[in-house]
Amino acid sequence: MTGVQFGELPYLIIGDIVHSCIFSPDGESLAIGVSSGLIVVYSTQNWVIIQSMVGHRGLVGGLVYSVNGKRIVSGSADGTVRIWDTETGVCQHVLTDHTGSVHSIAYSPEKNQVASASEDKTIRLWDLATNSCCQILSGHEGAVSSVVYSPQGNQIASGSGDFSVRLWNVANGECIHVFGSHNDIVWNIAFSPHGDQVASASRDNTIRLWDVGLGNRRHILEGHTGNINCALYSPKGDQIFSGSHDGTLRVWDVQSGTCRHTLTGHGNAVYCVAYSPKGDMVATGSPDATVRLWDMAVGGSRHISSGHNQEVSQVKCSPNGNLIASCSADRTVRIWDAETGACLRTLSGHSNSVFGIAFSPQRNQIVSGSADNTIRLWDVDTGACQHILTGHTDSVRRVEYSPNGDQVVSASDDETVRLWNATTGEHCVTLNGHRGGVLSVAYSPDGSLIATGGVDYTVHLWSVGTTDCINTLIGHSNWVNNVKFSPGGDQLASASGDRTVRIWSVATGKCCLTLTGHNDGVGRLAYSHNGDLLASGSADRTVRLWDAASGQCRAVVQNFQGNIYGVAWILSADTNFLVTGCQDGSVVKWQVIEEEGQHLVHPCWIATNGTLNMTGVSIQGVRGLNPSSTWLLRQRGAAGEPGIQSHEANTILASMESQLRQLPESMELDSVLVIKLLKEVLQKAGKQNERRVEGRVKSKFDGRRHHPYRRST
Repeated sequence: MTGVQFGELPYLIIGDIVHSCIFSPDGESLAIGVSSGLIVVYSTQNWVIIQSMVGHRGLVGGLVYSVNGKRIVSGSADGTVRIWDTETGVCQHVLTDHTGSVHSIAYSPEKNQVASASEDKTIRLWDLATNSCCQILSGHEGAVSSVVYSPQGNQIASGSGDFSVRLWNVANGECIHVFGSHNDIVWNIAFSPHGDQVASASRDNTIRLWDVGLGNRRHILEGHTGNINCALYSPKGDQIFSGSHDGTLRVWDVQSGTCRHTLTGHGNAVYCVAYSPKGDMVATGSPDATVRLWDMAVGGSRHISSGHNQEVSQVKCSPNGNLIASCSADRTVRIWDAETGACLRTLSGHSNSVFGIAFSPQRNQIVSGSADNTIRLWDVDTGACQHILTGHTDSVRRVEYSPNGDQVVSASDDETVRLWNATTGEHCVTLNGHRGGVLSVAYSPDGSLIATGGVDYTVHLWSVGTTDCINTLIGHSNWVNNVKFSPGGDQLASASGDRTVRIWSVATGKCCLTLTGHNDGVGRLAYSHNGDLLASGSADRTVRLWDAASGQCRAVVQNFQGNIYGVAWILSADTNFLVTGCQDGSVVKWQVIEEEGQHLVHPCWIATNGTLNMTGVSIQGVRGLNPSSTWLLRQRGAAGEPGIQSHEANTILASMESQLRQLPESMELDSVLVIKLLKEVLQKAGKQNERRVEGRVKSKFDGRRHHPYRRST
């Protein structure tokens, strides 16, 4: 270990609990198995998803590549073993003899053979030439949780819920040794590269090293404070990597049995670990829905995909489905290739957070609205700003094009809606009627109506060509954050801080359906292009897919690392694709598959980046930190438990939190001062001092807060 440094690389946001991961033999790809039964394969060159394998009906606990890398074999809680073609992603065979969940898979280094370990207490050996079971190894008295071939292929080691480790002869299926000194379930087994040692990881918080020839124990590795779920030898055999329920990855010296490194970063247990054959990185998977990549090179560093470095406010797709646009509190608009996830262009010019964007349906143009009170029209090809539209006196929350592309409509915190000429940038008309900021705006598909939603809890319908409000839809009990017309134009969906989505009849103004299920404010909506599905994004960190006709929830996408600030559908002839933008700055493209009446959602590519560094800042005892605020500060490295919450303190924090998000990477020191001031203010604040304290904060940090969701009280 001398001279080797471990650096955490940017992590992959998977969007589901990660149970297994494995590098290909050439190190060019990384396969990941998740709770939904999906297998996702990433290129390790650019971290773009190159294959998605759908078929399992339960979590994928076992993954292995064939020796030549042309096949992946997987084992699942659905009791099956599946064999996949890595080039096409097609499932070639399904092996179904097990009567319980399949926990682990191993590929023979010498034969065209696979071993599978199951809840049914057996190990099955499969001949891949005939795709049939050629041998059953029985003897364990509990579920078999792990199986592995020796490097020579003549032996198999297994770990079980009966607390034992067994060594088997592959040729005749006989048990050679039983190592039984663990005090709890043995979760994982690993052979050393030379085949002379076996490491066993257990729920008793220890790793035990066994001499294969003598059958005795060499070392007990102790240090983890939680169940040890996985263990892996380095290619040279001088180190062991172990992942635990304590959330850490430990690196052990095999000869001495001592821990050399403890690596932290996951927000939950470490379920799996994989070592790249290239020797440059280790991957770990976790229930926190991420895969973290650890750099093994001295001073090494890589990027996955360049993303926004602050929260993503909105995402939109181009009319032809080839491009995705996202805007962010980092003051930029980014344009992405919808197929690969590559960032094609970054549009800079706004002097504050960018809240809204839209593609023109007729010309190669994007419009953006910002907290700097301006609207900008951009050329998509060159990134040049064509016009700056001024007139609003407060933040511009949303912008949209008319269906024919001739006009742009904007909604603002100044309580107005404005219409603009999309070619010249001239102001056409102003709509007044909301009693508070206007948070959302949408054109009907035929361009005859405009819908708006605001902080006054109402939805207004306007007749285009006049300044008349023809209907006011009342029913929400909190801010209306988003409005969307159905593709047919006969219905209107609205999302609110009251945690509901309402679907209204445009003709009558009556509420037809109320969709409930989110546990926090709903801020984003998007109809699929055929109008069958409605996607909603929430501050509860989930995206829900609803049947637009019945209101039934068809799927829930969860394990996001922050609030959902953007959802949009990509136009595609035969497949539904969804794009999400998140508080953590990530943009994710998802594929939505309908299979046997179920909707399966899995990621296609992810663009993310790091954010403000708050390492060393303590929030211990700080009053007023709501869950979102606590998450924000902890994501930036802050430590400690916040104190008692109060409505007044949250209000003050909201303004300061907005400024924190806008600070550049180079201002860590200023960020520390902000937190120190925050602690001082909040600890002294009382209800009777609310106005005085608020004024004190405003005097030091002038600016507006992007508050897409108002929590229900």
